[in-house]
Amino acid sequence: MEEQKKTLAKRIIQYFFQGVIVIAPIAVTIYFVFWLFTAVDSILPNIFGSVVPGEEGVHHIPGVGILMMVIIMILIGWASSSFVISHFIDLLGAALEKTPGVKLIYSSVKDFLKAFSGSKKKFDKPVLVNVDSSDVWRMGFITQNDASQFDLVEHVVVYVPFSYAISGMTYFVPKVNIRMVNETISSAEAMKFVISGGVTEMDKAE
Repeated sequence: MEEQKKTLAKRIIQYFFQGVIVIAPIAVTIYFVFWLFTAVDSILPNIFGSVVPGEEGVHHIPGVGILMMVIIMILIGWASSSFVISHFIDLLGAALEKTPGVKLIYSSVKDFLKAFSGSKKKFDKPVLVNVDSSDVWRMGFITQNDASQFDLVEHVVVYVPFSYAISGMTYFVPKVNIRMVNETISSAEAMKFVISGGVTEMDKAE
């Protein structure tokens, strides 16, 4: 009888943790999406309320803020393709890059976003890099194919992200210590593999 109670208790505990494993990722994802949706959706109404005071009677329709934000971003992208607007944006960017304090924030955010999109994507070359010992490898991404500006000939710059974090480490590595990842593995799958601590299954690129 005592043994049956222990077995039942173990099974209940097992079911509890199994339930946590099932529901936690779903709950966190839903919470994050809801938080992001609410935060972005409230940006424009809050701006409108601060610019036009006394408009408490204006009803906020969920989703309209995000729709307006998407439309504004599309219009800005379209306008920035013209010569006059693009020249103005370049002048504004140059001014921000020369402003003490602001320069660090502006250039860091700009380069970070460009690293993930556009023609200057950086995290698109997943590699295995040897920086610890001869038989230990880390997964990273080549961000610069040439490190000669640092007087390191035959070296490349590799960014190695940390698991379950948004930080990482930058290494200057000899090219002989680099192994290209199988081309059937996409950079997105490689990043997901690293961030998850190697527990996720990697799908082959189409």
